[in-house]
Amino acid sequence: MRALGVLVFSVFAAFAATAKCYPSGNSGAAIPSSSTEFWFTQPVDHFGLNNNTWSQRYLFNATFYEPGGPIIVATPGESAVSSSLVDLSHFNYLAQITNGLVVLVEHRFYGKSNPMPDLSGDSLKYHTVENTLEDFAAFIRAAKATPSQIFSLPVSKKSKIVFGGGSYAGSIAAWMRAKYPELVAGAWASSAIIKYRLENYQFDQSWSKHLEALGCAQDVATAVEDLDSVLLSDNSTAYSQLQSKFNLPALSPQDFAALANVFINSAAMAPTTKSGDYTQRTVCSYFDGTRSPLDSYAAAVANVVSSGGYTQDSLAQMGDTSLGYTNYALGQSGRVWYYQECAWYGNWQVAPPSSTGLQRYRSQLVDLTYYQPNCNNKFGGNIQVPVDSDSFDRKWLGLLRGTTNIYYTVGAYDVWRGSNALSWDGYVLPNTTRSPVFLIDQATHCQDIAGHRADDLDSVSLARQIGNNLVQQWIK
Repeated sequence: MRALGVLVFSVFAAFAATAKCYPSGNSGAAIPSSSTEFWFTQPVDHFGLNNNTWSQRYLFNATFYEPGGPIIVATPGESAVSSSLVDLSHFNYLAQITNGLVVLVEHRFYGKSNPMPDLSGDSLKYHTVENTLEDFAAFIRAAKATPSQIFSLPVSKKSKIVFGGGSYAGSIAAWMRAKYPELVAGAWASSAIIKYRLENYQFDQSWSKHLEALGCAQDVATAVEDLDSVLLSDNSTAYSQLQSKFNLPALSPQDFAALANVFINSAAMAPTTKSGDYTQRTVCSYFDGTRSPLDSYAAAVANVVSSGGYTQDSLAQMGDTSLGYTNYALGQSGRVWYYQECAWYGNWQVAPPSSTGLQRYRSQLVDLTYYQPNCNNKFGGNIQVPVDSDSFDRKWLGLLRGTTNIYYTVGAYDVWRGSNALSWDGYVLPNTTRSPVFLIDQATHCQDIAGHRADDLDSVSLARQIGNNLVQQWIK
């Protein structure tokens, strides 16, 4: 349902570990390891509905900090914070060239940052955009007012704040600059999801551009048509054979179609490099003309299932949407993300309605009826179905209009491009010198803020250089 969006920051792992040395000019105070957990006290609700408090986790790397250098605040959004995400991203390199420090702040209800004891609907009602942004604003206010308490180091109160993030976290970065310009000097919003809609069939249409460039888009579309022919039939024998070929368990046809799509899409956000294209290796290479399109699709899915070490039981747990309705245990990032989709913005990744006339790259069974009933089943009857995506979009996209000092980067082959600042239909936000939008040729999702690789595309390196120059202007 998130199209593996939770993996946004996992691409940072390609970056070589930073040496733990401190530049000249610091006071000699001991620098905490970036794996040391720190905690910041926040109210459950910043607007008075629940004045209880909770502890928000953060990690930081001050290896390169010099007095007066910037504080680069980042969040992994729907992922837990980790030292690798602090040390192995481009933001840590940005800290190096600006004599700054990078701090990674965990998002409420993800990782260990839990405002409530469970993930029931009653608890998640405090999971709002407004509370989330105010969490980060409160942290920044404290970092500016009492930096030595936040960082256990003599950090200057005059340090400028730059906020960074990618994908949903890129949205947060942009919103923070727009909503709190007095706190945030500028924002680096990589692959930021700023356009919201109820039905996000643009996700697959963006993916198809990449498949077209690799030469297998039509084969994938044909395979989906053939898949639906089986799933929509009453032929139990053919369906059983399909399960075997895909190496997927017996599920309802709708759940089966959705799970197959998760695996065929699993490479969609992997980086493209000078060394090769992961989508070519894991998807298009299977459509080599030696078997039918449907069998090629099945082989590609089966390969991902096999290489991932999934068991039939674990696959059934993943794919059966009737499970987990009343599992309110903490630590379920997927459940929290589902709540956001149900209660905030929708953006459901669906096949295009037939009325659009668009080619389909996922089963027609994956429509709103696959997602929306789970909202009330999981979170109770207070969830409005369908969510008012248009109002959310008007409010939060509207907030960004006219805001300066935001750097939007967009991967040309990003599956989320239909929701980025430069979609396939044109600019969603104007490309200006004060808030530029840069299209990264051949790149996918968030590649500019990932760790540096020897085989990075030249376009990715250029995007980073442009961002570095902008940040250095913002912090003057």
